[in-house]
Amino acid sequence: MLTRRALLAGGASLAVAGVTAPRTVRAAARRAPLRDLFRLGVASGEPAPDGMVLWTRLATDPLAPDGLGGMPRRPVPVRWQLAEDENFRRVVRHGTETARPEAAHSVHVELEGLDPGAEYFYRFRAAGDLSETGRTLTAPAPGSRSRALNLSFTSCADYQSGWFTAYRRMAEDHPDLIAFLGDYIYEYGDYEHRVRDQAGGECLDLAGYRLRHAQHKTDPDLRAAHAIAPWAVVWDDHDVRNAWAGDVPRRRRAAAFRAYYENMPLRRAQRPAGAALRLYRSVRWGAVANLHLLDTRQYRDPYACTGRSGTVGPDCAERLAPGRTILGPEQQDWLDAELRESRATWDLLGQQVFMMGMDWARGPAEGWSNEGWDGYVASRDHLAATVDAHRRNAVVLTGDVHSHWAGQISRDHRDPGSKPVAVELVTTSVTSAGDGRDEYPDTRNLLAENPHVRFFNGRRGYVRTRISRREMRVDFRSLAYVTRPHAPAHTSGSFVIEPGDPALNPA
Repeated sequence: MLTRRALLAGGASLAVAGVTAPRTVRAAARRAPLRDLFRLGVASGEPAPDGMVLWTRLATDPLAPDGLGGMPRRPVPVRWQLAEDENFRRVVRHGTETARPEAAHSVHVELEGLDPGAEYFYRFRAAGDLSETGRTLTAPAPGSRSRALNLSFTSCADYQSGWFTAYRRMAEDHPDLIAFLGDYIYEYGDYEHRVRDQAGGECLDLAGYRLRHAQHKTDPDLRAAHAIAPWAVVWDDHDVRNAWAGDVPRRRRAAAFRAYYENMPLRRAQRPAGAALRLYRSVRWGAVANLHLLDTRQYRDPYACTGRSGTVGPDCAERLAPGRTILGPEQQDWLDAELRESRATWDLLGQQVFMMGMDWARGPAEGWSNEGWDGYVASRDHLAATVDAHRRNAVVLTGDVHSHWAGQISRDHRDPGSKPVAVELVTTSVTSAGDGRDEYPDTRNLLAENPHVRFFNGRRGYVRTRISRREMRVDFRSLAYVTRPHAPAHTSGSFVIEPGDPALNPA
């Protein structure tokens, strides 16, 4: 049953028709008073001990084909409030921001000077319209280990593939933080067999990416998840183009980056400069955990051997080449410093693609994905050595592969049975790949050939964790179906990880 806060987060959703109004009607609407401005909901993100980012984007017609949400080409003042209570009797901050047409009428309010470890509520008002209310939090004070972190994470939300019920189930858990690990949208055109119809074709320009983001934001389950807790986001390939590895034309990349920033609760530090956007950064939760968010797309070397993503065999020596990188030198140096200087109990690495070694071939043959870290072995060896040298309690949080996995990352890539230095938790998708199955015909053989992998489930869903200085508790949450709405979530696997021991213990 939904609690009052979950209803608060999701109950103000608005139905959006999938029919585009005639041009004359649009022109009349631009001259008329603005109404129903907050159809894309509200969001917060990037919690710090003294603040966070509050976000909204104005749209009267989210599915307008020009990507501008039916808004007039003029600035609109937007008032915001932050309160200690959800009835807004104790307002602690307020102000006005300008939603500008060149930013698709998005608003990013970057707050500082708030109390650490506190819960707040926020809302927006514009042209007489009032938004729904969002809940957000500040992180605990630096050095504090008294407050656990309730973190949920997921990835891969393809609108055409199903219903976003996993977002609603995450919201019902009331997490402190939601990490989204890539593929918030899919850039594809229409599928022949689809569960839901999307607006627009393949995303190729700024209007297309803006429209796809807007349609996702009209989904009430996604809006509930955004409104219940702050988010920390990174992208993967479909946020730009399938399997991209730095090879997307600059104009398309710039369009995707700009739309991504406009539609996410990111700080000014993440504002794109044309076809460049620095997305790697850390979110700190006192001295309990650091969440290091990595970008494995923008700086990677081209795919090994074949030049395209896929599986390569033992004859692909290029994947083992020294200096081959998935992070790029600047990001790798930054991560080295973060791990070297960390004093947190846990270091969480939020990223996109399989890090642990994985032989995907059956029987005596060998087959390695050159899209994951198996295609960039020098990067994985470097990171494993850094984690080991600084004795960090590292847990890798991964998306991309549309199924739940859990396993260990070894110190030596040549020997999967060598000393484990980190645990990897892979979340399934929100919808991508449809309903899925708990187990596939070859699942047991695959696990037997990769003994460092301890768990698999092929349904849709998310991962729920509770992280304290004593332990990290992990629940893999699965949904039986997404081709219909309202599926309940169940726990398909649970583990406990203890500091100093990179192992998956039964809960």
